[in-house]
Amino acid sequence: MNGNTTISELEQEELLDKLEVFKIKGKDKQGRKILRIIGKFFPDVLNKYLGERIFPKLEKRKFSVVYVHSGVHRSENFPGISALRSIYEAIPVKVKENLEAVYFIHPGLQSRLFLATRLYGKLKYVSRLDYLWEHVRRNEVEMPEFVYDHDEDLEYRPMAYRASTLDSPLSTYSMRCIS
Repeated sequence: MNGNTTISELEQEELLDKLEVFKIKGKDKQGRKILRIIGKFFPDVLNKYLGERIFPKLEKRKFSVVYVHSGVHRSENFPGISALRSIYEAIPVKVKENLEAVYFIHPGLQSRLFLATRLYGKLKYVSRLDYLWEHVRRNEVEMPEFVYDHDEDLEYRPMAYRASTLDSPLSTYSMRCIS
């Protein structure tokens, strides 16, 4: 999925399914369906996949998004601000109207700044999985092992962890652990 290999759109879509980049499963504590997104695996065919396989399932009901940013690196697999903007703009109005909450797991600064202007009021930065479980039923959202590993790494980097939570323009559940 890096820039060195070329795979067909069909192969990319099959890979999206295999990696479970997008999964609609479970409900948050307000009873809304959850769309979990793993940002580490974004390929180029994203908009097409969303339009054909995901958005039609979300047009008629309220839902939340759990977006997992763990493992996303600007130099390797970060789609970039223009790609994120095109994804957001491609969301049909019916779907945007039903989106009630976005839980952004392990956000980076660049992502925070971009999303702050698009989803203000719906966006909740969640720097640790323990804070997610306050709003989402743990047993209804599967997380890949690397997300738990990243969360554990934060235990051993408390200064970097604290610094990254202080600059957020929006609510951050990690603020509770700062004394």
